[in-house]
Amino acid sequence: MNEGRGGLLTAGGILTIIVGALEVIGGGVLVALRVFGCVPLRMGLCPPLANPGGGLFMHIFPMWLIIMGGVCVILGIIAIAGGVSAVKRKSFGLALAGAICALPSGVLGILAIIFISLGKGEFEPDY
Repeated sequence: MNEGRGGLLTAGGILTIIVGALEVIGGGVLVALRVFGCVPLRMGLCPPLANPGGGLFMHIFPMWLIIMGGVCVILGIIAIAGGVSAVKRKSFGLALAGAICALPSGVLGILAIIFISLGKGEFEPDY
């Protein structure tokens, strides 16, 4: 086993796990905002929804928070599973799928994809 690539594969797996955890937390916060409270919006930012009563804030319960939060949670769970697969060197397909699900994070997701792709040869063969 090439030691340089082993470190890159582990780094890619750990990056994927970290980004996945952040996605799960962020998605959970979005869902919690929708379920447990309201989101104040300045009326100037959303004139069509302006309150004719003239209040400074308008409280709305946007459904897109649940949709976006749910997507983030699902992507995060896949990313965590892929990161664990990369660290254990079990399934290249799952590890790569997890790194792709970490892609919305930007640079960390791109690095995870590169590192996991470079370590493809270290995974157990699929029979």
